[in-house]
Amino acid sequence: PRSDCVMAEQLCLSDSICNATYRILENCALAKTRLLPLDHDSRVRCLNAEFDLGNSSLLHCKCHRRMKRQEHCLRVFWTVHSSVTDGYFSLETSPYDNPANEEHWKTDYNKLAALVSGKNCSQLAGDATNPCLKATHVCNLSKKCVRLRTEYASICTKGAGSEDVCDRRRCHRGLRNFFEKVPEDFTKRILFCPCQDEFCGERRRKTIVPDCSFQSNTKPNCLWLLDSCLEDHICKSQLADFQQNCQPADTSPDGCSLHNHAACLQAYMGMIGTLMTPNYVSNSSVEVSLWCTCESSGNQKEKCDHILGMFESNKCL
Repeated sequence: PRSDCVMAEQLCLSDSICNATYRILENCALAKTRLLPLDHDSRVRCLNAEFDLGNSSLLHCKCHRRMKRQEHCLRVFWTVHSSVTDGYFSLETSPYDNPANEEHWKTDYNKLAALVSGKNCSQLAGDATNPCLKATHVCNLSKKCVRLRTEYASICTKGAGSEDVCDRRRCHRGLRNFFEKVPEDFTKRILFCPCQDEFCGERRRKTIVPDCSFQSNTKPNCLWLLDSCLEDHICKSQLADFQQNCQPADTSPDGCSLHNHAACLQAYMGMIGTLMTPNYVSNSSVEVSLWCTCESSGNQKEKCDHILGMFESNKCL
């Protein structure tokens, strides 16, 4: 059975041969993270070490989105799979196990009737024209949902209207906390609520507090954004998961290579709170994008357009 990478690492470290091989891979991954060039012999040693782990549970271990010690688990995964990150945008293996189940994502508000029952339903009844407002009110009926939503909102709005710059790192951490710890019955409705007017669309666009978590005075180059993401275990892992589950396919009727839109939406939610946080681009459409540009990309313009296109023109998403 596939184990999580924390358990697999413990098993490996208790075996002298596996331990020695794993230490080699740790040095290889460290060199890669620090962008240190490896000579030919070092590259061969790294590839041989990865090959030697062929029968180890380390090579086939995975992580879970809501597990304890998730960051440690992801570090172990990328230590063993460091060669996968060669080149731009080639993270073909997601470190996460248990992809989203399509049926799980087809639930509707009726499932939350028990929460609303016996409470002040007049407030919810008036939200028919603004599904995003209704989604917020439903969130307020859950102590965990309203607590974590209030928590990230207060962090992400500090400094607004003053000379203080928001703490983007803390804001992102608060967003990840919300989307990881609050049940998807609440989070997906807040993020994907359908809108018919711009007032509703504005509320939806501001779910992730764009002034702090999404946009800045100038748009960075998307290649720089990608490089920064690949240096962070969480961002790199969420990006790999997004690439795997939202891979577009022109030959497919639904535009999705895996035909699992639930897994794609879950992977998209995973990108929120990372360095590559996406968001709706306006109040009047469901188009999403990264906050970056491909201007001045030189001979890497095609690669840059590919990164941006995974969000802006992805039929699967």
